[in-house]
Amino acid sequence: MDNINNNKHNHKIINWNEKVKVFFIDRFLAKYFLILLPKKVTPNQITMFRLLSVPFIFYFFISGDYIIGTIFFIFSAFSDALDGALARTTKQVTEWGIVYDPIADKLLIGVVAILIISKFMNSKMAFIIIFLEVCLVVLNHWRHQGEIIQAKMSGKIKMFLQCMGIIFLLFYVLSGWPFFYIFSQILLFLAICFAFVSLFVYYSI
Repeated sequence: MDNINNNKHNHKIINWNEKVKVFFIDRFLAKYFLILLPKKVTPNQITMFRLLSVPFIFYFFISGDYIIGTIFFIFSAFSDALDGALARTTKQVTEWGIVYDPIADKLLIGVVAILIISKFMNSKMAFIIIFLEVCLVVLNHWRHQGEIIQAKMSGKIKMFLQCMGIIFLLFYVLSGWPFFYIFSQILLFLAICFAFVSLFVYYSI
């Protein structure tokens, strides 16, 4: 019986990987960054790193150590691109990764939205970002009844814009340069727009 269940699970994973589309950015990351990783590193391990980094980021930001917090956030945010690229280019897409990768993303963005965006930009902006993330989770669960759905391009763009917007806001906090603040506002506003696009995409599929 265990062998039958394992075969079903493995077949499910194979089917996912056969349908996974590899994007240009995945090939770029594979060529210039993924080759630097030890071969034993898996996409799920990178996702786990992002999950475990969230408490540290929370601690550094809440204690006012913005330099270390920014460094941790940049590495954590970059890991989101790495685990996806590694999974798609090496055909290691798993059910665990599909479930916990977006959880790690939402925890990372949620914590920084509460501690950084609400403090240095606008509490309403932070609320909208968190509210839309919660809506995406609820809609996905309601629409698909717990079925595992792979991330869509609109969601990836949203995450990229959120991370870059937060990074520029952190640069503003560290330097005081208004340019960083203005650029951060633009990126976070675009991220909100793509969050609405993601809501429409998840509702329509």
